[in-house]
Amino acid sequence: MLLAEERNPFMSADVADAVTGIGLASALERISRPAPRKPAPRPVTPEMCMVNLDHRLRIVSASMEFFRVFERTSDGVTGTSLCDLLHPSVRDKVEQQLRLLVRGERTRFSERILVMRDNGTTLSGDFLGSTVHSVGDRLDSLTVVFRPDKSDRENQVAVSRKKILTEMDARILEGVASGVSTIQLAANLYMSRGGVEYHVTTLLRKMKVKNRPALISKAYSMGIFGVGSWPPRALPDFVR
Repeated sequence: MLLAEERNPFMSADVADAVTGIGLASALERISRPAPRKPAPRPVTPEMCMVNLDHRLRIVSASMEFFRVFERTSDGVTGTSLCDLLHPSVRDKVEQQLRLLVRGERTRFSERILVMRDNGTTLSGDFLGSTVHSVGDRLDSLTVVFRPDKSDRENQVAVSRKKILTEMDARILEGVASGVSTIQLAANLYMSRGGVEYHVTTLLRKMKVKNRPALISKAYSMGIFGVGSWPPRALPDFVR
């Protein structure tokens, strides 16, 4: 057995101590074990889109991935409101959250959102907003990260930007989505039952679905109804 003062000059102190305390075989077994690895920090993946906003929610700068995913150019979006690039169904909710950051009532928030691409398709994903402060704890800017869903990038849905509903179509669609009966809808809208059924049939044909449940589902998937609103209300972007 090696004494502390008889350590091999080519042997590290840790190894020598191990040999002294537990014997050569045990020491060799110990030092041959790989050191435990610390979990690597989660990297910022390439598909993440990052954008900086001023206190008026206007785009100041953005990552290259942002321009690629949104199919925009720097000149085309710098100085414009980020909320204008969001789907109408989530626009108001996200804007409210961002303004809470500006007022200092929150430091961060996350939402599930839909964004509008320049080619008319939508992408869903996770949206994280946070504040950036300068010296003196003064708000400097807002940082937003958008991470598109992988499956959504492969199966993008084209959404018409045209106002596809008449005012009457919108009221009837809202009634159907709220579960209002045909009789009640007719009374509310001062129409005959046949008139309501005619409009419903027209909506089914226009939305290319076969029944009322599918009509409601299609309306939500297209973002015609705002997120979290009840009773459902058709957004002005879709009503002519």
